[in-house]
Amino acid sequence: MKRHEFLRELHKVSANRNYLEIGVNDGRSLRLSRVPSIAVDPAFKVVSEIKCDVHLVKATSDDFFARDNPLAHLKGGRHPLRNLRRGRSPFGYWRRTTLDLSFIDGMHLFEYALRDFMNVEKHSDWASVIVFDDMLPRSVDEAARDRHTTAWTGDVFKMTEVLARYRPDLVAVLVDTQPTGQLVVFGADPENRVLHEKYDEILAEYKVPDPQKVPETILERAGAVPPEALLEAKFWKPLVQARNRGLPRRMGWEPLRRSLEQVGVSR
Repeated sequence: MKRHEFLRELHKVSANRNYLEIGVNDGRSLRLSRVPSIAVDPAFKVVSEIKCDVHLVKATSDDFFARDNPLAHLKGGRHPLRNLRRGRSPFGYWRRTTLDLSFIDGMHLFEYALRDFMNVEKHSDWASVIVFDDMLPRSVDEAARDRHTTAWTGDVFKMTEVLARYRPDLVAVLVDTQPTGQLVVFGADPENRVLHEKYDEILAEYKVPDPQKVPETILERAGAVPPEALLEAKFWKPLVQARNRGLPRRMGWEPLRRSLEQVGVSR
């Protein structure tokens, strides 16, 4: 299954009420959204037809998240009925805006992907779904920080190891999509500060010059689940129901974690 096909199906099974995309390029992934969306890219060149209510942000993701109210577009206005007609929560203006589905496909350098996750998590919760693209490079050359190939993932693959090491409270699922895999993260905790506190330490260890040491497990896609297995898992309906009811983390996260482990995921 190709990455855009997987992302399209992810929109369906997650029944997301909003969408954030970092890295728009020509709009091929953004055109899959049918809900209020925010798309961030300093140099987007959208050529695809977009069929959602979208705020296109021409800025770096760092600059975007530094704004006072970056998710204002998803809140809607003060009028409940008007919000409903536009696909938003009727009372969203007065509530914390939580991202349901986020797609991180920005700058293909590890430290950018790390900061993007840290910023996205601040606006997410345990029932949010966060997706990284290009997590399974096919060669050391493709994973270089200094691009010298046509197809390029950069060294964002390191996010899998960093999350497993520093954030064992999350569940991260490597997905064997074509061409270069994806990582789907569950269990976001906006109160967790570990990555912020360890940021300099992480960069000192993982931001290294080329050639990158890409683990054989990454190159061989060991532990990556077939996309169909994740999409067809039985936890999606309970997750959506719990999210839409506003079920707190203490009541919803452990049942979801157990269900994810049954899919055969690696943390």
